[in-house]
Amino acid sequence: MPNVYTVAQVNSYIKNMFTQDFMLRSIAVKGEVSNCKHHTSGHIYFTLKDGNSSITCVMFAGNRRGLDFEMTDGQQVVVNGTIDVYERDGKYQLYAQQIRREGSGALYERFERLKAELEERGMFAEEYKQPIPLYINRLGVVTSPTGAAVRDIIQIASRRNPYVQIILYPAIVQGDAAPASIVNGIHAMENYDVDAIIVGRGGGSIEDLWAFNEEMVAQAVFDCPIPIISAVGHETDTTITDFVADLRAPTPSAAAELAVFPVEQLNYKINEYAGKMQHLFMKYMDGLRNRTEHYRVQLKYLSPSGQLREKRTYMAQLDDTLRLLMSQKISDRRHKLAICIEKLKGLSPLEKLNQGYAYAADVNGKTISSISQIKLRDDIDIYVKDGIISAKVTKLNKTVWENPDEP
Repeated sequence: MPNVYTVAQVNSYIKNMFTQDFMLRSIAVKGEVSNCKHHTSGHIYFTLKDGNSSITCVMFAGNRRGLDFEMTDGQQVVVNGTIDVYERDGKYQLYAQQIRREGSGALYERFERLKAELEERGMFAEEYKQPIPLYINRLGVVTSPTGAAVRDIIQIASRRNPYVQIILYPAIVQGDAAPASIVNGIHAMENYDVDAIIVGRGGGSIEDLWAFNEEMVAQAVFDCPIPIISAVGHETDTTITDFVADLRAPTPSAAAELAVFPVEQLNYKINEYAGKMQHLFMKYMDGLRNRTEHYRVQLKYLSPSGQLREKRTYMAQLDDTLRLLMSQKISDRRHKLAICIEKLKGLSPLEKLNQGYAYAADVNGKTISSISQIKLRDDIDIYVKDGIISAKVTKLNKTVWENPDEP
C-alpha cells in the first residue's frame, strides 16, 4: 500500500523543490500587466501575461521603493523576483522585487488607437449624448444572465421602483463571441421600445472587458436611438463604450440608480404637485368667482332695466338741476326787475305827482316844458296827484331856474 500524505505535506514538499531550484530564486519575467490591484496595505497584486499564458504576481510594500511609475493594466514590464509556492493555498506566484517598464502592452496600444480614432470622428462629443429619461417604465439590460451585475441591477432597480419592467437580453460579455452578442442585444432592445438601456458587466482584467473596447460595439452604442448607460467593470475600469455611451456609470449598481427614479420620491413629487395644483385651482376658482361677480354687476348695470333706472335717475337729476337753475334764474330776474322798478319809480311822472309835483300839457296831451310852446289864452291841462285841472293861460313870465347840481 503506497504512503498517504497530507495536503500540507505535499505543499511543503513542492515549496521545498521550488526553493532548491536556482533559476526560480532569481528570475526576470517579461509580460503585460493585467488585473492590477493596489491594496490599502501598500501591496500590489497583478497578473503578468503574454499571448499564451499568465502568472500571478505580488509586490510587497517593502519593495515598492524602487518602483518609479504607477502600475496600470496594459503596461509591458519586466519583473525581477522569486517564484515560490504559497503553502496555504498550494499556488505558486512570482514575488516581485523590482519592476521596470518596457512600454505599453498590445491591448493597451489598441485601446489608445481606437480611442483616438473614435474621438476624432466625434463619437465622444457631448452634443450627441442623449439625456436619460427621468421617469422610465421599461428598462433594457444587455449583460450576462448569470453574473453578479444583472443581480445587482435587478435588486436595486426593483427596490427603487418595483413597477419598472426590466427586459434582459442574455448577452455573452467575454470572449471572441462577446462583441457580436452585445451588438445583437442593443439592436434587440430597440425593438422592445424600452426607455433606457444598461450595457455592461462586472469587473475583470483588461482581457475580460475587451469586448466593450471593440469598434463594432462602440458604433452600435453610438447609433442606438435609445439612451444607453454604460456600466462596465468597477469604478476604476474604463472602456471605449464608456466614452461613447450617453452616460457612464462606475458600476452596474450605480447604473440602476441612475436609470430608475425612486418611487418614494416620485410619490412625494406627485403629492407636492397635487398640492400645488389644488392651490392653483382654488386660486383660479376664486378669480373666476371675482370675475363672475364683476360681470354680474356689469350686466346689472348694462341690462335694459338697469339702463332705464340709470336714465330715470339721470333725468331726475337733470330735472332737479333744471328746476334749481330756473329758480335761480327767476330769482335773479325778479331781483333785477325790482331794481328796474325802483329806478322807474324814481323816473315816473306819477311818482312825482304823488310827491306833490304837477305837470302841464296842451290840449293835445303834449307835455309843456317851455313857455315858448304856448301863448296867452291857450287852454292847458294841469296834471296833479288826484286829477286834471283845465286852465287858460293869462300870463307868461319867463324865468331861468338855477340847477343845484351844477357848480
